[in-house]
Amino acid sequence: MSNIALLTAGGSGIRMHKAIPKQFLEIYGKPVIAYTLKAFQDHPEIDAIAVVCIDGWQEKLWEYAKEYGITKLSYVMTGGSTGQESIRNGVYELEKHYESEDLVLVHDSIRPMVSAAVISACIETALKYGNAITAIPCQEAMLRTDDGISSFTSVPRDSLKRTQTPQAFKLGQFAAMHRKAEELGINNSVASCTLAIELGKTVYFSQGSEKNIKLTTAEDLGLFKAFLRAGEED
Repeated sequence: MSNIALLTAGGSGIRMHKAIPKQFLEIYGKPVIAYTLKAFQDHPEIDAIAVVCIDGWQEKLWEYAKEYGITKLSYVMTGGSTGQESIRNGVYELEKHYESEDLVLVHDSIRPMVSAAVISACIETALKYGNAITAIPCQEAMLRTDDGISSFTSVPRDSLKRTQTPQAFKLGQFAAMHRKAEELGINNSVASCTLAIELGKTVYFSQGSEKNIKLTTAEDLGLFKAFLRAGEED
């Protein structure tokens, strides 16, 4: 049985207000995606890495793999117009090369701080239950709003989880989910976990980390740099 990391790198990074896609921004002389690739390269339970990449950057990605010793990179596919379409492209390609019981771990390329412990927990949970959604507890008070400026309803935080990636599914089940979504006209689900729930499936949580941040805004880049500096000091 194989464990394949499927990294999503199809975004353009509009919210980052940068000229190049955020996954290719250089932090301390190294592109963000290289940090993410290295996390899966170094994990002993990951057998192969595939990337769904924004068009025009595929060759650059292969160059980075060579430069940073990412020998597990096996496939680079072109991303789609949505995150769901990008993942679907990747899953359908992986179907040609792997068995239905093999595990696919979908991970945001802009979550470069993913740890070996988080990856291991995701694999362990998925092997036990058939899928795994990396998540952390919700620490803040949560309020529901209809207009974006006011609220009169609170949501108990104990009943909420903040989801992260990786999110793991068995390949055969995952491909079937995407085919069913196409049949039903579900084209832009927020994440693999929401797609599963929209299709009536139960998902299972694995332990995430507060450090497993997603680099969405310029402020997130500052936090990532702080984590890197702290790691060097340690």
